[in-house]
Amino acid sequence: MNPIAKQNSGNAPSSSRASITAPETSSTRVGAILRRYRKESGISLQKLADLSGVSVGTISQVERDLANPSLRVLTSIRNALNLPASALFHEIALPPERDPSFVRRAAQRPRLELGYISKELLSAGTPHSLQLMILHIPAGNSSGDKKIRYPAEKAGLVLEGEIILTVGDEEARLQKGDSFVFDSSIAHGFSNPGSIEAKVLWIIGSVPAAPHF
Repeated sequence: MNPIAKQNSGNAPSSSRASITAPETSSTRVGAILRRYRKESGISLQKLADLSGVSVGTISQVERDLANPSLRVLTSIRNALNLPASALFHEIALPPERDPSFVRRAAQRPRLELGYISKELLSAGTPHSLQLMILHIPAGNSSGDKKIRYPAEKAGLVLEGEIILTVGDEEARLQKGDSFVFDSSIAHGFSNPGSIEAKVLWIIGSVPAAPHF
């Protein structure tokens, strides 16, 4: 199957392009953001393909916003560019009375739209080793046909609906109020088997935590 996320097209919005939206701002395409970071880093399409394991053709399509990247493809490209997940969100202008850098107001949350899933950024200020967001997973949709893996720790809390979370060979059906923590270097993925949108508080720690004794 093409790594571009088409498996959920029946549930996705009519637009086939990933975008980032925020209150009272024009949308910014995720492809344009990736292309800008790639060019600023002086990395060619071929070099990025070699680093990410994603084909040149797929990267080109993503950068031109001609197709929705699956989470696996998006994560592979982002990690190859050494970017945190928060780098893909378009930051909206702050109000005249500026808050401390550690605050993110509810009305100031950028949102990354991928068609089959969307992410709402909760983290404030410049990227930190800990990133917080809310995943909105429409009924019947998933993270993709192939699992994601990279060095980090992930945790979360199901806020609404339910998801099936798969980590390695284990699988759990999680409902509202259920929480989880796992090693992101283990292949993982999720899906929404329910009839309503699932909302999940999603936490990413960029460096695995040391064992607790």
